[in-house]
Amino acid sequence: LTFEVLAPWRRKLPQTRFINEYGPTETVVGCCVYEVNGETSNTAGAVPIGRPITNTQLYVLDAGFEPAPIGVAGELYIGGFGLARGYLERPDLTAESFVPDPFSDKPGARLYRTGDLARYLPDSNFDFLGRRDQQVKVRGYRIELGEIENVLARHHAVREAVVTVREDVPGDQRLVAYVVAEDDHDQSAFVLRDHVREALPDYMTPSSFVFLDVLPLTTNGKVDRRALPAPDGSRPDGETKYVAPRTPVEEVLAGIWAELLSLGRVGVHDNFFVLGGHSLLATQLLARLLTLFKLELPLITVFQSPTIAEFADALRAHEAKPGQVERIAAAIRKVQQMSAAEKAGLRQKQSAAGQVSS
Repeated sequence: LTFEVLAPWRRKLPQTRFINEYGPTETVVGCCVYEVNGETSNTAGAVPIGRPITNTQLYVLDAGFEPAPIGVAGELYIGGFGLARGYLERPDLTAESFVPDPFSDKPGARLYRTGDLARYLPDSNFDFLGRRDQQVKVRGYRIELGEIENVLARHHAVREAVVTVREDVPGDQRLVAYVVAEDDHDQSAFVLRDHVREALPDYMTPSSFVFLDVLPLTTNGKVDRRALPAPDGSRPDGETKYVAPRTPVEEVLAGIWAELLSLGRVGVHDNFFVLGGHSLLATQLLARLLTLFKLELPLITVFQSPTIAEFADALRAHEAKPGQVERIAAAIRKVQQMSAAEKAGLRQKQSAAGQVSS
């Protein structure tokens, strides 16, 4: 539940009590309660799930089964009188989900492992962040998708948001955000990307944003993540106007960037990282350039010159002889524009001359 969804109800029914309840079936289904009242000043983001009811304990624990610091995400465990005895005729699942309570001195006390991610807030309320199985690892970083979704939901132009990891190209995992925008707001991937970057590290910023009229749902009303479409590969619209490559060097670079970023086209003023690039793709970019231009550039070059126009200048600054990069790029473009028959003929001529074709 978000404050944005709740806002019209609070305006229309100012005297009504609004209560957000949390609780899985294995415990009392309303074991944690938060009341939104006139003193609640929050207007954006997720509504907290509140505090545990009587005879119930909630703990946010880290991977080592220790309490997570205030404000830090962890898995939510529930203890107290409301726990079920277990799963009928499923002792294996019962043992996995109902674990001994290390914080109780009562013999046989247990905790229910919810599989939900939460954090304990400074005001003693709990904040729900999503499912533990939404915790993923991308390029060595452990990421909680629920955190990204919550940040997106706080933006006034977003009605609903879901974030997932896609691997449409083998070996290239990317975060993709699916957004349902409010009716009276423009759809801008650039604005939402900046919004996420203000709150989260760069590695948690989605590479692509897909805008939908509605999110696909399963028969029981949950978001059907398997039905979410793949990004269409189009260049996102935003503040940077598309400018086509103007030189052979820019044409070669645009082709490499489009392939690495899985985009149909890339303009010379587009930012590599804004379009979804990251350090791993940057190293692949430099490897391609080493093969083509025989130039070995440091990784920082991509960060210092993140547009094609800037990077083309950086290439020229590293060339051994003036004009060398342009001549190689012109030759590459000439070969790229050949027909299959012309390329085959060229390989035959090179073979006959004892040359090695690259």
